[in-house]
Amino acid sequence: MTSPNKKVDAFVGRAKQWQGEIQKLRSILVDCGLDEDLKWGKPCFSFEGSNVAIIQPFKAHCALLFFKGALLEDKRGLLRSQGANTQSAMRLEFTSEAQVQKSVLKSYVSQAIAVERAGLVVDFKAKRELELPEELLQILKKDRKLAKAFNALTPGRRRGYVLHFTGAKQSSTRTSRIERCVPKILAGKGMNDR
Repeated sequence: MTSPNKKVDAFVGRAKQWQGEIQKLRSILVDCGLDEDLKWGKPCFSFEGSNVAIIQPFKAHCALLFFKGALLEDKRGLLRSQGANTQSAMRLEFTSEAQVQKSVLKSYVSQAIAVERAGLVVDFKAKRELELPEELLQILKKDRKLAKAFNALTPGRRRGYVLHFTGAKQSSTRTSRIERCVPKILAGKGMNDR
């Protein structure tokens, strides 16, 4: 069993909501042999240097997110997706301490550790199957310099732009979004880069 981290102690002490759930989750995760640290401002648990899970307190529930949750077998049907565009992370959600059952949680954690031991990685379909909106295809067809710059972006940056563009319902809004992003694309920057 690894020793508790003082930064995580402080986080738990400051928690106004879900303190019991956080403490119970933390105890089980550390008991499973995971190392704990505070990352992204939240208790994060790793195995041999690889992030396995993170505790996320929300208003409606407290969650335990598994970074490679898509690779876990979910016989109980408890894992939930982070959102429509999430491909890897899956989480367990809790609304009471009673829901944090040691045997159930340990089965998910042991799977997550096995995934890390085996060196498994999530096959991100977006890297292979990025469907560009028609408006972007037309603009890229007309502007070779922009097309070259867009294709030179990392897969994640291209995906970020496509998600932003396709988030608009109307074609005119998609076109407007694309036009506003042209300078950043030409500069080799992603949506959130400065």
